[in-house]
Amino acid sequence: MDIDIRRPNALTAAELTSWKTLQEKAYLHGSPQMANPFLSPEFTLAVGAARRGVRVAVVRDDGVHGEPVAFFPYQRGPAGVGRAVGLGLSDCQGLVHAPGFRWEARELLTACDLAIWEFDHLAQQQDSFEQSVTGTFPSPVMDVADGWDAYVARLRARSGRGTKVRLALERKMARATGEVRYVHDERDPAALRTLLAWKSAQYRRTGRSDRFAHPSNVRLAEDLFTRRTDSFAGLLSVLYVADRPVAAHFGLRSGHVLACWFPAYDPDFAKYSPGIVLHLRMARGAAEDGLSYLDLGRGQRLHKDMLKTGELSVSEGWVSRQHHPVALAHRARRAPARMLRNTVVARPELRKPADRLLKSVGRVRAHVRTS
Repeated sequence: MDIDIRRPNALTAAELTSWKTLQEKAYLHGSPQMANPFLSPEFTLAVGAARRGVRVAVVRDDGVHGEPVAFFPYQRGPAGVGRAVGLGLSDCQGLVHAPGFRWEARELLTACDLAIWEFDHLAQQQDSFEQSVTGTFPSPVMDVADGWDAYVARLRARSGRGTKVRLALERKMARATGEVRYVHDERDPAALRTLLAWKSAQYRRTGRSDRFAHPSNVRLAEDLFTRRTDSFAGLLSVLYVADRPVAAHFGLRSGHVLACWFPAYDPDFAKYSPGIVLHLRMARGAAEDGLSYLDLGRGQRLHKDMLKTGELSVSEGWVSRQHHPVALAHRARRAPARMLRNTVVARPELRKPADRLLKSVGRVRAHVRTS
């Protein structure tokens, strides 16, 4: 293998085209996750503009002048600690490669000057990384490849009564509040700011770390909102009552996939389940756009279970150079917290008390801010 390390903004137009072509070929050859927009060059370019240390390994089989067969985006930190691009925000990670391409993980890490590479949403069919997986988790999807009606039929096959109730939620909201309006591709930046404010409040209210308290994450969302190519877009979808936004979602769209990312709603309308109404509208919009599925992302949530018609898988773990002291130290520091989190999430008898505790923390935070 010939491996050339580049900054994202130093990739040539021909290389960016090759990257996108590899994604399309992988999808057509039965690797749908490879078409995920988190694996697109546009996402790596945006993260590279917001964060330090973002690099791309351009892999060729036939020397420096050959056609690229793989692209490996990563972030390099101090002492060669590597992370997936956008780790903590990205919902799909890995090496974008030609069908059938095989690589040696430690050779790749050596070329990238990495002691270790950490991931938490590794896509399927990443054979050379899979030996380093420490856990695999479902990522629910809403399959709309055969159209909206086919998606609804699959929902009804899972839960006829529940599906009927959920499909009636929008009519119930309209009777109580007035005209309900949906914009699938909202281009007003003010609507994005409203969503980010809702999301920050939700994080604080539920005791979670507020991702949008970090200006770099806000800049990343704003950047992705403006990025548009034939195969990529930052997609903002908004549900309105008259002219008032009541629910919104910002995600990333590729030619085949809508990656669901940041949904939130106005708590004043919580009793109408605006998030469910919004996601059903998004599914219909995605079907009309010719997309194949909405990826709801790793994690167990009630709305995901209500809306899913299938599942993909993502994995977490580390791939490292053998016996490297930096790799050993990084794993020793990170592994206990990850293990504890996964244990709590996997066991309902622990997850519910943990959620209550986090909400209590959120109430304390709110009291401290207002006092």
